[in-house]
Amino acid sequence: MVIEHFKAGAAPEIYRRFREHGRMAPDDVKYVASWVDVTFERCFQVMEADSETRLREWTKHWEDLADFEIIPVRTSAEAAAILKSA
Repeated sequence: MVIEHFKAGAAPEIYRRFREHGRMAPDDVKYVASWVDVTFERCFQVMEADSETRLREWTKHWEDLADFEIIPVRTSAEAAAILKSA
């Protein structure tokens, strides 16, 4: 899970850059889904990557406009399977 914290007033520039250049993520970093809060201050993204290093290759293109919080997550089904024997 990636939480983008938009810098003050940066939302229009973020969307302009996205329209012009796309996500700019490495080929092995996959976008799954995203949600933007109603005040255009944060974007919550589900991304798939083998490592945080690969995610940082993507976020470096956006660090002038947003700060990034990266939280490793798993699906509920994966969590249940891991804890099944607990």
